[in-house]
Amino acid sequence: MDPAAVPARSSVSAEPIDWARLIGRLQQARRVVVVTHVRPDCDALGSSLALGSLLERMGKQVLLVGPFDVPPGFRFLDPDGLFRRFGRDVQPPELEQADLVVIVDTSAWAQLGEAAQWIRTTRMPKIVLDHHLSSEDLGAEEFKDPTAEATGRLVYELACRWGIPLDRMSAVQLFAAVATDTGWFRFSSTRADTYRLAAALADAGAVPDRLYQQLYENDTIGRLRLTGQVLTRAETDLNGRLIYSWIERSDFGTTGALPSDTEDLINMLMTVAGVEVALMFIELVSGGLKVSFRSRTHLDCSQLAGLFGGGGHRQAAGAYLADPLPIARQKVLDAVRAAMQ
Repeated sequence: MDPAAVPARSSVSAEPIDWARLIGRLQQARRVVVVTHVRPDCDALGSSLALGSLLERMGKQVLLVGPFDVPPGFRFLDPDGLFRRFGRDVQPPELEQADLVVIVDTSAWAQLGEAAQWIRTTRMPKIVLDHHLSSEDLGAEEFKDPTAEATGRLVYELACRWGIPLDRMSAVQLFAAVATDTGWFRFSSTRADTYRLAAALADAGAVPDRLYQQLYENDTIGRLRLTGQVLTRAETDLNGRLIYSWIERSDFGTTGALPSDTEDLINMLMTVAGVEVALMFIELVSGGLKVSFRSRTHLDCSQLAGLFGGGGHRQAAGAYLADPLPIARQKVLDAVRAAMQ
């Protein structure tokens, strides 16, 4: 039998999500808007695309929307160009024809970008499908599991409980979601069930070595040069326990890199011996600044990010600041130093 025709099987015993209620909410809808966050990673894109596929196979009309253009390096996850950019390709009046909004892989207003105002004002029912620990009130019913390695896990579990076999493309999208959010299975969020999930997705058609090449062995010279800039600027503090670096807005022009090329660069800082916490400051082309937090100790990154209106996981989180780079960097460094004392 074709592996793509075999239903995925769940191995997660905990039940933090009311799956029957979630399926009921989705079954009641005829037209669904699926929206995810700015600066999308593979979990945001893969989970949204796979969820859209599940909904369409259940007879729903689906519109995939984001406040972004799909980054060039991730377009293989959306080969048919299904994602439409909010405010350019699709306008709020068109979205109002739906009867349910599903917000995927975020529970933070700042991450919804240009779509945030529409989500605030629409009277359409909203639900959140997410695995992040931190949460803001998006005016939606939440279906969250912070113990999940990725939102891709939750879409997989939904397919299992809904009895929908995974097709090959959905398996690819969900493998990319889980593999990248676990640092290709090296982060502490990886557990035995993660490998069982990876095996189920491989059985359904994902090819891990091909995905790895597409994700990690397909860089542009611009990203390579940007990486060099980040590593050259890296500074340590607190006797090497804290490391940080930054990207200035002008770096994108001088290196030829794209904003999406900043993905995962912070993890390179964590490879230095003795480092417990890493910070990456990125000036955004659109204005403002993003700071990413990583920790391999008891320090809770989601709490640190929360001090600046952000959130995420215990060991990985992020926040957006409106301050200029020097001021934002000092504010965050002061807070992190205090927390690490």
